[in-house]
Amino acid sequence: MSIEVKVSELPESVADGTLVSWLRQPGDTVKAGEPLAELETDKVVLELFAPVDGVLGPQLRGKGETVRRGDVIAVIDESATVGTATLELAPLETTSSSGQPRKPATPQMGAPVPPVPPAGRVTEPDETNGLAPAVRRLLEEHRLSPADITGSGPRGRITKEDVLRHLDHSPQLTARIGEATPVVTLSGRGAAAESERLVSRPTTRVKMSRLRARIAERMLEAQRSAAILTTFSEVNLQALTDLRQQYRDAFAARHGAKLGIMGFFVRACAEALRRYPIINASIDGDEIVYHGYFDIGVAVSTSRGLVVPILRDADTMSLAEIERAIAQFRHRGEEGKLGIDELVGGTFSISNGGVFGSMLSTPILNPPQSAILGLHRVEPRPIAEGNQVVVRPMMYTALSYDHRIIDGREAVLFLVAIKELIEDPNRFILQV
Repeated sequence: MSIEVKVSELPESVADGTLVSWLRQPGDTVKAGEPLAELETDKVVLELFAPVDGVLGPQLRGKGETVRRGDVIAVIDESATVGTATLELAPLETTSSSGQPRKPATPQMGAPVPPVPPAGRVTEPDETNGLAPAVRRLLEEHRLSPADITGSGPRGRITKEDVLRHLDHSPQLTARIGEATPVVTLSGRGAAAESERLVSRPTTRVKMSRLRARIAERMLEAQRSAAILTTFSEVNLQALTDLRQQYRDAFAARHGAKLGIMGFFVRACAEALRRYPIINASIDGDEIVYHGYFDIGVAVSTSRGLVVPILRDADTMSLAEIERAIAQFRHRGEEGKLGIDELVGGTFSISNGGVFGSMLSTPILNPPQSAILGLHRVEPRPIAEGNQVVVRPMMYTALSYDHRIIDGREAVLFLVAIKELIEDPNRFILQV
C-alpha cells in the first residue's frame, strides 16, 4: 500500500522551507527513521526522516521547491500499514550537494516505481530538468543534445566534465554569440581554439540558499533602518598574550578548552555594557528598550554562511564556559546543527575578522541590536612606551553603532573600557 509522507510542524516562527536535496531516490528501500531529504529554512537546515519501512515511490516535490507544513512530498510503498504519516524534522549535519531529483507529475497512488537508467546512458534526451545549471548552459551555448553525450555521473547523469570532454573530441564546433549574431561554424584548429577560449571562461549561476538570502536581507535592513557610524580604537595585547602563554596548558588541562582571546573580549564587553547600558539597548518604534541582561552574539563563519549564535547571560559565564560554548558553536554551526533558539535574540554582537587576516573593517549591525564590536588581526607594531619605542602585539577594534540613540561619547567610552580591561587583565579579578 502507498503511504503519503508529509512535512511535519516546522520550528516556531518558520513558515516554510526550501527542499535542497533528496538523499534517496525512487525505488530505494528505506527504513523508518532514515533521512530522506534536506529542507533549508531561513536559519537552519533540517533533515526529513522516513516514518515507515518500505520502498520510496514517486517524489512529489523537487529540489528548489518551497514546502510548507502539511505538504505531501513523497510516497512510500509498504505492505503492513495503511494511513497517513508525517515526516519528523531534526537539525541537519551538513547541506548536501546530491544530484537533482526528477520532478514528476502528481502520480496515481500505488503507481509502479520507474526503473533506474543504467550507468552511462541517457534514456530521456529531451529532459534537462535533472541537469546542473552549468551543464545546461554549456549544452545551450554549443547547441548540443543530451542524447549525444555519455554521462559519467551517478545514474548516468551528465556532468560539466562530460560536456567539456565531448567538446574536446568534437570535430566541429557551432557557437551562437548573442541574439543578433549569425551562427558561426568552425572546424579544425579554429574550432579547438574557440572551444578552449569558451571553456576557459566558465560562468555558473547558483540560486542563493535560504540562509544566504536571509543574511542579505538583514544586511540591507540594517543599512536602511539605522544611522550606522563606526569608531575605532587600538589595544595592546602584550599583557593578555603573556597571561595566555603562562596558563595556556594548565587552563586546557583543567577546563578542556583552549584559552583564546575571545573569552576575554566577551567578558570585557559584558562589563562595558554594564557601565554604558545604552550600547546594550535597542529601538522599538519611538521607544528605547534597555535590556537588563547581556546576551552576546558571537559571529561564526561556516561553509554555509555567517551565523551568530548567542551566549545567554554572558556576564555570568566564566572564561572556560565561554570558550567551550564558542568552540561548540563553531563545530555545530559547520555541521548545521545549531538550533533556531540559539540564533534568535541577543542584545550585542562581536565579530572577529582577524581570524581571516582582516586588519580593519566597519562591521554591520545585527538588527534590532544597536551596536557590534569588530576585532581584527593581532599585528606586531612599534609603539611608544614612556621614552622608548617598543614592539607590541596590537589590535584595532571597531564599534559600529546606531547613532540615533548612541552618541559618540558613549561609543568612545565603551571602547576605552574594553581597552583598559584587555590591557590589564587584573581588572577582571578586581572588578575595576
